[in-house]
This record gives sequence, C-alpha cells and structure tokens, in this order.
Amino acid sequence: MAYGLRLKGTASGVDSERVELARFFKVSVRRFDSGHSAPEMFSTAVDSAWHRLMETPGYAEFCAEHVGRTIGHRPVKGVGEISWIPTYEEMFGPLSVLWFTDEDGRIDEEALARYRRTGVVVAAWDCSPVPGDGGDVAPHEPVTTTTR
Repeated sequence: MAYGLRLKGTASGVDSERVELARFFKVSVRRFDSGHSAPEMFSTAVDSAWHRLMETPGYAEFCAEHVGRTIGHRPVKGVGEISWIPTYEEMFGPLSVLWFTDEDGRIDEEALARYRRTGVVVAAWDCSPVPGDGGDVAPHEPVTTTTR
C-alpha cells in the first residue's frame, strides 16, 4: 500500500473513529434488516477503535445508543469490492478519510484517490459485524470468505 499523510492520534481522532464506527453499525443494521450480507470492515483505524471499545463495559451502551441493539463481531477474511459503500454514501455522504487510515494514522493515499475518482473501494478485510446480543463476539473458529 502507498501510505503518505499521517493523522495525529488525538482525542478528536478517537472521537472521529467512534463516529465512523457508529455509522458503520447503522449501515450494518440497515443491511441486516433488509436481508443483505454483513458489511466488510476494511479500515484498520475504525476496526482498532471497535476492538478497543468491545473490551470496555460501555460497548453494549454504545451499540444501544447508536443502533438500538448490540452488534457482534466475527473474524471473516476476504478481499474484493466493498459492498456497502453506496449505502453509506446514501446515509452519510462520501467516506471519511479515516476509512483509508491505518491504526498508526497513516493514510493510504492511493486507495483514497481511487475511491474519490471511481466511488469504488477494493480492499482486504478480516472481520465483520454480526447481528445479535453480542454472544457471538469473537468466536473460536474464524469464517473465511473471498469475494471478487
């Protein structure tokens, strides 16, 4: 990946990651409720915020506040076109630069430029949300899928 610019790790950065996580959960619930597959979590910055939050007692409250139910987590590896971008854009507008940022704050400028030029994101992911009460958070056996 071609990384360039760097986002600083500030409190506002963490807040922004949580804003994007809440938006991702809203997209997830919309997809679950309409019978679509779980969205792919391709951002290491947003995913890192998700993992940190899952380890706190406030995770269920965060989920309830933003989507009215707990969102579970499962390892799912894949690579391909990210399927939920049109839904996100319909609900919130263009993706934030955070979606193209790693957990150290480095921005993948190449992927961001491609998205801005084409509206398409092709990426790898290693987890996705699951509907439910959170009992399915971090199962023992990861599920592997690949899309193209």
